[in-house]
Amino acid sequence: MTSTHAFWLAGRQATGETTFDVTSPWDGRLVGTVAVPTDAQVEEAVAAAHAVVDEFAATPAHVRAAALEHVSRRLVERTEEIAQLISAENGKPVKWARGEVGRAVSVFRFAAEEARRFNGGEAQRLDTDAGGQGRLALTRRFPKGVVLGIAPFNFPLNLCAHKIAPAVAVGAPIILKPAPATPLSGLILGELLAETELPAGSWSVLPVPNDKMPALVQDERLPVISFTGSDKVGYAIMDSVPRKHCTLELGGNGAAVVLADFASEEDLDWAATRIATFSNYQGGQSCISVQRVIADASVYDRLLPRIVAAVEAQNTGDPSDPSTDVGPLVSEDAARRVESWVDEAVGAGAQLHTGGKRDGASYAPTVLTGVPAHATLACEEVFGPVLTVQSVDGEAEAFAAVNSSKYGLQAGVFTHDLQTAFRAHRALEVGGVIVGDVPSYRADQMPYGGAKQSGVGREGVKFAMDDYTYERVLVLTGLAL
Repeated sequence: MTSTHAFWLAGRQATGETTFDVTSPWDGRLVGTVAVPTDAQVEEAVAAAHAVVDEFAATPAHVRAAALEHVSRRLVERTEEIAQLISAENGKPVKWARGEVGRAVSVFRFAAEEARRFNGGEAQRLDTDAGGQGRLALTRRFPKGVVLGIAPFNFPLNLCAHKIAPAVAVGAPIILKPAPATPLSGLILGELLAETELPAGSWSVLPVPNDKMPALVQDERLPVISFTGSDKVGYAIMDSVPRKHCTLELGGNGAAVVLADFASEEDLDWAATRIATFSNYQGGQSCISVQRVIADASVYDRLLPRIVAAVEAQNTGDPSDPSTDVGPLVSEDAARRVESWVDEAVGAGAQLHTGGKRDGASYAPTVLTGVPAHATLACEEVFGPVLTVQSVDGEAEAFAAVNSSKYGLQAGVFTHDLQTAFRAHRALEVGGVIVGDVPSYRADQMPYGGAKQSGVGREGVKFAMDDYTYERVLVLTGLAL
């Protein structure tokens, strides 16, 4: 019998009046039952966070750093347990789930390190003009207020970590709303935070239903919103609260460019393997998974069969099996949507090279060519194990193809030429250019975010800490400088 998972209200466990079930997308089994906070409990959490703003901002850096270090250590100790939980609620193959726990370990460790060196103050002499003689400016950063963190289902632990850890590091209270499909990983973080000495009210983990979120989003006591998810929902949030500070990490349709100089047998084998792996990891449910391959015509004919073979070599099946590369999507509805987009593209003239089959919530790793530019698959984020391949003539056409998308999260460029790498960095309208690899690389300490409709602002621990704070200047007068 699965017990009900309590949520975390102002640092303590609580249960509501109703519950919902979390089931495995692989086999439908019950993974957990989760308590839903009442409206009154949500109000209590918001009020507690608002009340502790000044106290938490004044908490010594070593206290916040110690709490973050504790969570990092405990994640290490419970890695296998948490990885199995991620795999069960999300359908992610356990080998990828273990990697996600490892990344969350690093996020909290980075945040502990940054908490100790952040906000030390920057001095600026003002006697550069006569009117500033005897004056010194000291600039420090202070929290903007309570953060409302809204996390998605695809990385249910690590993307919750990216909301919580920077907030704790700067002393900003946070209310975390995990995704309804995958709340259990976020609740685990609440369990670990409860073992620390952070002030009551400085954090809550509330599995609030999506239809209850508009009131929370619009609450004036929550001046900062950090959202990761679809562009439709993200921009709707921003439009509804134009005077709030919003960080939006939204969608993409990541492109991997393979240029003419990347042409040896070893080069093409490497590119094909990386493309196949990262078009299908997490079931393709990653904002920076490879969705488009843009190959120079001189390598296209040799690259395409390699990609198809590498995609067909991906092991699909039970996500709890360590040998599984590709598990199910998060739900059968998600798989049906992917199926409909592929069917639309094939009906419009695209050629299906492998895959194209659905079994419940699972969708076979798929490769297509000749996808029309107007097809949904070409224009939107598929968020599934589907890859399109196209041929272009030269670097300029390749970069133009990348930029033709309304999204601009990250791009990968397979080249050996340093000058080409710098031209790509200048030309590509994306938040990150990964040279010699796919767009799917993310280090959790680097600035991460997109251009165009891929979002606003940057994550990455230090960069999120900047985002959650503002500069305040102190001018000292009458000094003998």
